[in-house]
Amino acid sequence: MDFLSDTLILSRMQFAFTAIFHMLWPVLTTGMAIYLVIVEGLWLKTKNPDYYHHARFWSKLYVLNFGIGVASGSPMAFQFGTNWAPFSESVGDFFGSVLGFEATMAFMLEAGFLGIMLFGWQRVNPTIHYIATICVAVGANLSTFWILTANSWLQTPAGGDFVDGKFIVKDYFAAIANPFMLKSVSHMFLATLETSLFVIGGISAWYILKKRHQAFFAKSFKIVLAVAIAITPLQIFVGHLSAEQVYHHQPTKLAAMEAQWETIPAGEKADWSLLAFPDKKTENNKWEITIPNAFPYILEFKSRLSEPVLGLKEWTPENRPRMVGLIYYSFRLMSGIAFVLVGVMLVSAIQWLRGKLSEENIIQQKWLMISWMWCAPLGYLAVESGWIVRCVGRQPWTVYGEIRTADAVSNLPAGDVLTSLTIFICLYTVLFFSALYFGSRIIAKGPKFDLPLPEDDKDLPVEVDSAQHIPDSRPI
Repeated sequence: MDFLSDTLILSRMQFAFTAIFHMLWPVLTTGMAIYLVIVEGLWLKTKNPDYYHHARFWSKLYVLNFGIGVASGSPMAFQFGTNWAPFSESVGDFFGSVLGFEATMAFMLEAGFLGIMLFGWQRVNPTIHYIATICVAVGANLSTFWILTANSWLQTPAGGDFVDGKFIVKDYFAAIANPFMLKSVSHMFLATLETSLFVIGGISAWYILKKRHQAFFAKSFKIVLAVAIAITPLQIFVGHLSAEQVYHHQPTKLAAMEAQWETIPAGEKADWSLLAFPDKKTENNKWEITIPNAFPYILEFKSRLSEPVLGLKEWTPENRPRMVGLIYYSFRLMSGIAFVLVGVMLVSAIQWLRGKLSEENIIQQKWLMISWMWCAPLGYLAVESGWIVRCVGRQPWTVYGEIRTADAVSNLPAGDVLTSLTIFICLYTVLFFSALYFGSRIIAKGPKFDLPLPEDDKDLPVEVDSAQHIPDSRPI
């Protein structure tokens, strides 16, 4: 229990816990916002009331996730000042401004138009309402861009120099467009969308199995399946590109992802470790299951490596990631889930082509519906695992190669950090079960089909009371 008296470990645990919890909510809102744009656009084009009721129903789950996301995300920003003050002082000129862009540019755009999207159905023209929904979706995904830009800069700092421990920005746009940025933003955008598709599809499958509004939810199921056909294989390809950038820019992380202790020279074949038990004390794997000569194909689509893959032994223990087993299995969990989702998508697409997903036949696809329900939480696991690989694999650096995590933590009493961590655990537990309770109530109640349709061709009534002059009776 020595870690209870270590400020660094407790501060890392606190940030990890708040980050893992917070990530659960924007993952769904960013992807579901795009789905809301799709269904509302279909309603405007076809005037089919089912699409209107889809927009109204799914927006309830959207706003629930949005609220929990705001409540859980705000403390994360404050931790940079409380628990990581030396880090903030060193890189605040760039890192702080990027986080400020996320709050003022992205979050305010999303929050500003959210009220119109939720309550403006009978108050504004349908076209104006659709523009508001688009602005909410743009704001939600713009948050992804700025957050991933900031985190990518921690992985591959660019655009300036560190002078006496402080980052001096020389080229702001070069710092934003750092080597990790483009692929990281793309990978996360697809992850949020893919997760949202399988959550919406899983909930739709539940309704179909329960024989509740089968025709209605068959529409939402086929909408997300149509998008998933394009997104799920693309996500695997972009994920491979993200692994390639780790190969070129963060060799220690790649070595930990593959539990590779010895260096593999260029031009050689190499086995790929499918499962292993890394042991940092003996600096080897106690046991492992390998696929012969598969590593170059997985890494470069070649039979032999064009560049060497450095092993963990190339660095001293203090300069390489310590939790190799966590990184190793988190990477495999994320990758395995990606292929599972592709498999479910392929089976679903085949059944669709065979005419098995029609409103009359879809109820007969029991096991397919069950598989979608089981896949609903898998996207969350993949996203969380990916962030573990991304951030734990960066250690022992907060800014890769520049600022060590041990030098970035605030000088706080360990007891204070333990107290705040305990409070966060209690509050976030309440938020989590509250979200489950209200989310389950929304799903159990189902869509409301008696909501009036917005009128497109008529002027919306505007009630204005005539002003009445009230004399000023205050004493001089």
